[in-house]
Amino acid sequence: MSGPTQCFGPRGVRRGAALTLVFAGVLATGAVTGSLPRGGAKSEALASRSVASTVDQGEVADAAARAVADGKSGKEAAEEVVSRSGDRWGAVYDERQYEEFEQALDGSYTGVGIAAKRSADGQVEVARVQPGGPADRAGIEPGDLLRTIDGHKVDKRPVAEVVALLRGDRTEAAAGSTVVLGIGRGAGLRTETLHRARLTTDPVTVRRIGPPRSAASASPSPSPSSSGAVMIEVDSFTRGSGAKVRDAVRDAPSDAGVLLDLRGNSGGLVTEAVTAASAFLDGGLVATYDVHGEQRALYAQPGGDTDRPLVVLVDGGTMSAAELLTGALQDRGRAVTVGSRTFGKGSVQMPSKLPGGSVAELTVGHYRTPAGRSVDEHGITPDLAVGSKAEQRAETVLSGLGGGS
Repeated sequence: MSGPTQCFGPRGVRRGAALTLVFAGVLATGAVTGSLPRGGAKSEALASRSVASTVDQGEVADAAARAVADGKSGKEAAEEVVSRSGDRWGAVYDERQYEEFEQALDGSYTGVGIAAKRSADGQVEVARVQPGGPADRAGIEPGDLLRTIDGHKVDKRPVAEVVALLRGDRTEAAAGSTVVLGIGRGAGLRTETLHRARLTTDPVTVRRIGPPRSAASASPSPSPSSSGAVMIEVDSFTRGSGAKVRDAVRDAPSDAGVLLDLRGNSGGLVTEAVTAASAFLDGGLVATYDVHGEQRALYAQPGGDTDRPLVVLVDGGTMSAAELLTGALQDRGRAVTVGSRTFGKGSVQMPSKLPGGSVAELTVGHYRTPAGRSVDEHGITPDLAVGSKAEQRAETVLSGLGGGS
């Protein structure tokens, strides 16, 4: 097991994301086989402070080996070393957990079928409900507010942490386990006990949107003569999601702009983010990243749509691979970005199998946008900072660019 990976957030948060690995699977294979393009220039020590503070993979493996030889848990010994290392994103997983993450890369996860977001007034709101899932069967609807999970208030918690609680990641809850939700709707509050299930999601949703409406307008849809615009929502970059974005752009009416919604996107496979970037770029640099100081590069494929008006929606839940895509489109002057500053996860982890079967992921480098900006701990500041009504403002901007009439 070799090749760089990239993860979403602190351990408790990233297990709640749709998936945890970013530079995993396809990218790891490409790096090993040499099929990924690499920059020719020697790198400077990108983010050397953070890299220098991480623990050596050999040290973690040695600790695990000694523990296994003594009849103890290699995973626990490795976790102790990683926790002392100062590696913010380092983590150790047992075989079952790592298998879960691999399945997540195919869009499979254990949960209740709720996508959450931060509402305009700062509460945790149900953004989408998966049809046929436990939440759907319980009558939970988009717009409902998540007040409590298993009796704990969640209004002040990060959205990614709320998702982790819904999925039971910290307790390693399996399909069939229960979670009790306090749901607010209007002035009412009710309690629902749901049983988690194994669910498969479609990470890309495409829908038509009409021209921006004035406050006096009561019509929710565009006129028959208007092509409007296309909204492409990407929840995460699981396998095949990049191609779905590309196909959605190709299938859109020629005069329709695109609103690319990356809000709450917790990341995914970087190769999928690069494929998505290729839908809007005619080749060229998407990002650089370094592994132990050696700089490499990721490039878009030629032939993307470079003329269609494009606006990208982001927020504090836009993480990792989604930030890489946002940074590329922003730096290349291809899109106007709207929303709030993104999460700030731009470090590269490399997985290695340890004695006893567990897997350690340790930070080995960082990635940068085409203009050389570091994302880690900084995030990406959108061109137009909007707190509330970001989607409405984004539609207005897209219309101003000629993408929705």
